[in-house]
Amino acid sequence: MLKSLFKRIKSQKGMSGVLVALLLVIVGVGLVAGVQSYMQSASTKIQTSADTAIDSATQAASGTAGN
Repeated sequence: MLKSLFKRIKSQKGMSGVLVALLLVIVGVGLVAGVQSYMQSASTKIQTSADTAIDSATQAASGTAGN
């Protein structure tokens, strides 16, 4: 993947082409990092909600919900 990236950057004509290619790489890496961060926080929220629901269902089934 990096090899093809370097070939593409080297094949660009002039400095503006190289800058555009590098900008696209930076934007792509930023998007991937942002999506990864969002998915991690969403996963944590879902796991917490599931744990809470399981605990309350277990307590209700065993009859200890009001104690």
